[in-house]
Amino acid sequence: MFNNAGIGGPPILRITDYDKNDFESVLRVNVVGVFLGMKHAARVMVPERSGTIISTASVVSRIDAGTPHANLAVELGQFGIRVNCVSPYIVATPLTTINSGFDEDNLDKLSNSMANLKGTTLKADDVANAALFLASDEAKYVSGQNLFIDGGAGITNSGIKLFKYPKSS
Repeated sequence: MFNNAGIGGPPILRITDYDKNDFESVLRVNVVGVFLGMKHAARVMVPERSGTIISTASVVSRIDAGTPHANLAVELGQFGIRVNCVSPYIVATPLTTINSGFDEDNLDKLSNSMANLKGTTLKADDVANAALFLASDEAKYVSGQNLFIDGGAGITNSGIKLFKYPKSS
């Protein structure tokens, strides 16, 4: 089962302008929705004693992404069920272009300017291929992992430079 649903909030790029209700709406889909997907997949997979659950972590909910998957991998491993997560870097999709205010080309340029891995751009197919790997028999002994598809960005701590604050005088 692949949990790949997610929404973004309104295209507001500063936390000081973000509405609590909008944030909670995003969390309901991106965190609670993933939880419910895993719960109901497990209900079907446990009696079968096999299965694979994979989720995509969103930028907003990435902090919490790895923990429930690792905990669920421990719980469901006894039933032969693998649980993993993929955490992509910036991917120019209709959702990210709407939420960032950038068109696809400019979002790719921004992503490339901040990326640690040069000469390539992360595309939706790359995320799909990572999920397909985790679902395949080639990953039959991989469980409880959060696969970062970020070209090393997570280890460079570059931050996402989308936040627009006026320059101080």
